[in-house]
Amino acid sequence: MITQEQLKETIERKSALKKYLDIDSKKIQIEEEELRTHVPDFWEHPKEAQAQMKKIKDLQAWVNGYRDVEVAVDELANAWDFYKEELVSEEELDAFYADAISKIEALELRNMLRREEDSMDVVIKINSGAGGTESQDWASMLMRMYLRYCEKHGYKTSVANLLEGDEAGIKSCTINVEGDFAYGYLKSENGVHRLVRVSPYNAQGKRMTSFASVFVTPLVDDSIEVKIEPALMSWDTFRSGGAGGQNVNKVESGVRLRYQYTDPYTGEKEEILIENTETRDQPKNRENALRHLRSILYEKEMNHRLEEQAKVEAGKMKIEWGSQIRSYVFDDRRVKDHRTGYQTSDVGGVMDGDLDGFIKAYLMEFAGNQE
Repeated sequence: MITQEQLKETIERKSALKKYLDIDSKKIQIEEEELRTHVPDFWEHPKEAQAQMKKIKDLQAWVNGYRDVEVAVDELANAWDFYKEELVSEEELDAFYADAISKIEALELRNMLRREEDSMDVVIKINSGAGGTESQDWASMLMRMYLRYCEKHGYKTSVANLLEGDEAGIKSCTINVEGDFAYGYLKSENGVHRLVRVSPYNAQGKRMTSFASVFVTPLVDDSIEVKIEPALMSWDTFRSGGAGGQNVNKVESGVRLRYQYTDPYTGEKEEILIENTETRDQPKNRENALRHLRSILYEKEMNHRLEEQAKVEAGKMKIEWGSQIRSYVFDDRRVKDHRTGYQTSDVGGVMDGDLDGFIKAYLMEFAGNQE
């Protein structure tokens, strides 16, 4: 059962959050920003109007988050009083405490996400490593893990491109994720993921090691100014593979965008290749591919601006021994993050998308270095 000292500490954390987040000022700012939406010609400029509404929504999210904390802590304090009068059991009191702590920690964690891009949507690209079917199966398991994580957190997902494996699994996939602070939370997943298990694809039943890389990029929209040179772009079309009826096989709705990029800081040349088969509508797929290109160019500029070349280079590590950020050892029932040391024995939960512990440990250790 919780102690009076724990109750006191919880109340103090609630008060500290109100101060850190400057909730009273945010409430005033919301009123001021909402007044700007009342002008007669507000919606005559859709892009500016949408940006204004997003600004209000972001501010309101902080106020709502703190209100949830306030309600949970008040309920805990009331439950403490009721417990002393024997109107609430120890188990019920502990449940109120767990709920209050969970809401406080969630808001404290979000407060760590202060970089400009943290609040953006995100693109997750998964590539299987060397190892054939086993690695391709591992890549498909990671894809499922992230889709389950997004589902649990209310994020909207769409698969922009999927290249199936030769026998099982996938060679690569690209997932677009939309939701509050999607990039801020999922950026911790960027890197090489290592699987150790007795492979179902090995006739001798040997323990095998497989690798897959995960690249996480903020998904920018039209409100972010990114310069794209049309002369450096070229397009191909192709028939989308996989299930989807006759149209998906007969119509060249898939698009392949090639962009000849020159790094303005180093002079290095690179061809950026993007494929999109998200819809059966070729113009829509072109639009999605351009959005992905803007995201990539934005991230490159962002990395230069924040002087994080070391991290950019780290993202180019080979998908092999020694470069992994996390190991998933199925036989030993252990998943360990090598950057933070955080680990869990709940392998099944992790593969079902329970990644909050890893994400929290990463942000606690590294968020302060990303200002």
